[in-house]
Amino acid sequence: MAYIDYYKILGVDKKATADQIKKAYRKLARKYHPDVNAGDKTAEKKFKEINEANEVLSHPANREKYDKHGEHWKHGEEYEKAQQQQRQYQQQQSGGGFGGYSEADFGEGGDFSDFFQSMFGGSGGGAGFGRSSGGSTSGKFKGQDVSAELTLHLRDAAKTHQQTFDINGKKVRITIPAGVADGQKIKLRGHGNPGHNGGPNGDLYITFNIAEDKHFKRNGDDLNVNVEIDLYTAILGGEVTVQTLEGSVNLKVKPETQNGTRVRLKGKGFPVYKKEGSFGDLFVTYVVKMPTNLNTKEKELFQQLKDLQNG
Repeated sequence: MAYIDYYKILGVDKKATADQIKKAYRKLARKYHPDVNAGDKTAEKKFKEINEANEVLSHPANREKYDKHGEHWKHGEEYEKAQQQQRQYQQQQSGGGFGGYSEADFGEGGDFSDFFQSMFGGSGGGAGFGRSSGGSTSGKFKGQDVSAELTLHLRDAAKTHQQTFDINGKKVRITIPAGVADGQKIKLRGHGNPGHNGGPNGDLYITFNIAEDKHFKRNGDDLNVNVEIDLYTAILGGEVTVQTLEGSVNLKVKPETQNGTRVRLKGKGFPVYKKEGSFGDLFVTYVVKMPTNLNTKEKELFQQLKDLQNG
């Protein structure tokens, strides 16, 4: 596998902190996300590269292995063992013996060095590392876990839906329950990298990033929204239309409503995660909009109103 500089892909230094890596990933993911670059194959390829880099660098254990082993990071433990065995083999060769290992341990009729050639890029095709001198079979290795981030719009996170994305060239379809939170992480067992020597697959960890909405602000399971009302409605009372996640509702505005007045719409907020039928509340804050471009007559009427108040 050719070496890929994941730090360069994310545009960060090799000494970058986890927070710097996260910020760099989010910035690039938003820039190259398929939703904003529909049909752009170059952006799609870049988006996959960014996700792959983040899968490695955002996971401390994977990052440590990558920094240490480069392109061999996925098989770091096996790689180190193979290096050690190769050194032992070379030492024993120079000393005239195999030091406890026999040719049969590496496949009948095969070359003792085939294993090392296959691991380190040689042309040998040996059967692989079979048994030690003690006769025990080689261990099964669980595949590496994979970390990924998935960006959702707030309104998408408010409904249960399926989404398909690529992990290591494999399409994975998951059902996302309504109500997932920003930064929430879920685990999908067996959807990580393949195991070795018959070992189980690794797991897939998905962290959700919920993009900000231009209308609603989320606070847990509650939503907040600002609604403008004109001065006359604020003073005299009236009715205003308010948008919710499920549509619009009409609210009665009480006379003499002050700027910043907050009203609560029970059960009109965000769905509660994995609690079907449960919702937070929607809090509406009234923002009184002052009239502009008043003509002379209107200003006179406001002056009269002021005089009455002061009288």
